[in-house]
Amino acid sequence: MIVRTRFAPSPTGYLHIGGARTALFSWAYARKHGGTFILRIEDTDVERSTPEAVQAILDGMNWLKLNYDEGPFYQMQRMPRYKEVIQQMLAAGQAYYCYTSPAELDAMREAQRAKGEKPRYDGRWRPEPGKTLPPTPADIKPVVRFKNPTGGVVAWKDMVKGYIEFSNTELDDLIIARSDGTPTYNFCVVVDDWDMGITQVIRGDDHVNNTPRQINILKALGAKVPQYAHLSMILGDDGTKLSKRHGAVSVMQYDEDGFLPEAVINYLARLGWSHGDDEVFSVAQFCEWFDLDHITPSAAQFNTEKLNWLNNHYLKQTGNTQLAELVRPRLEARNIKAGASPDLAAIVGLYKERVATLNELADAAEVFYIDLHPEATLLDAQLSAEAIPALHDLAQLFGTVAWETTAVSAAIKEVIVKHGLKMPKLAMPLRVMLTGQTQTPSVDALVTLFPREMVLARMERNLAKKTG
Repeated sequence: MIVRTRFAPSPTGYLHIGGARTALFSWAYARKHGGTFILRIEDTDVERSTPEAVQAILDGMNWLKLNYDEGPFYQMQRMPRYKEVIQQMLAAGQAYYCYTSPAELDAMREAQRAKGEKPRYDGRWRPEPGKTLPPTPADIKPVVRFKNPTGGVVAWKDMVKGYIEFSNTELDDLIIARSDGTPTYNFCVVVDDWDMGITQVIRGDDHVNNTPRQINILKALGAKVPQYAHLSMILGDDGTKLSKRHGAVSVMQYDEDGFLPEAVINYLARLGWSHGDDEVFSVAQFCEWFDLDHITPSAAQFNTEKLNWLNNHYLKQTGNTQLAELVRPRLEARNIKAGASPDLAAIVGLYKERVATLNELADAAEVFYIDLHPEATLLDAQLSAEAIPALHDLAQLFGTVAWETTAVSAAIKEVIVKHGLKMPKLAMPLRVMLTGQTQTPSVDALVTLFPREMVLARMERNLAKKTG
């Protein structure tokens, strides 16, 4: 069997983290088995589907590097095919016209609820041998309903959840075409999966209740039924349903927030799937290891702290030059131009161990390119009476020593010994004068990231504020 999987989002919003995980698992299954991965846009909800949402899906897939082999296919462009199949089913007696009005349906369901029954269509327009149908009303445009089997069960072995069974008596006759002739979601999905030869349907478990209906339609059409794998939902950090405050935002928001796609992919892979205790692995390794047997049927829990940890790992693994080119546009978005000096690659190389995101890296780099004025209270707290003369001496030494870490470190130590200070008494005010921060990498390495002239100018300006 040649594996053919699909990702079939509805363009009624952005590509969120749950959809991205579904896409990843479908993509990885196809890659693992040398198969084909198809992108299908289910845009039949005309009122809610937008071109912007379609583009957001394509952008998200592209950013995550989930390349598709076929598509994107759009359901709205396949309407003639759906209508053709509906006509075939009507001719074969597998579907029928139903003239029940909305008011009649409401009354029917209300009466059923009053009797304690499950609200459902009662089959009044369903043709049966020996059954006399009501007169056809002239003022009602009919819908088309599928003749669902009335007995037996519909069952499948779910590749994640195991054996699932529904009684056909629980399923009423599904509407497959509305009164205006447009086909419905469940019907379009069936025809698409059939025509595209989908072998494994990997999707969220909110679709479990759709599956028995789709299987019955596939069987009526004489189509091969694919295997189904329903992925459990993703919960937020606090164990409740994932929402925007947890991370249920557009995948592209993670790009804006400074996450690397490699980190997001690695993180998504571990949301409900595992390979032993392995936490960090490449995309290639994931595709080699991936299977559906190790997907947990219970809900996965989103962990922002773990995502930050993973992103820090990938930042540390990224070359300084490449990282600088990722940070540069983030600085430019703040109207900050990172010129040749200070060296942005050297700056990110020093700070990348300490940050979780590209945005935090841009925050750290920003102070090297702006006209920095540390907060007065912070400056006052660090520029003590004993530190000021030592900093004046240090500025004089900085004007003459070789501008590299070893020489700068020696100059700092010389001043500390001369003035009888401990390192923090000199290092802390120096950090504040240069960066406006008390927490930085080692001070000697920090100093040499700046051009000598910039260090001397910042020291002179801030010492002058204190001494007048």
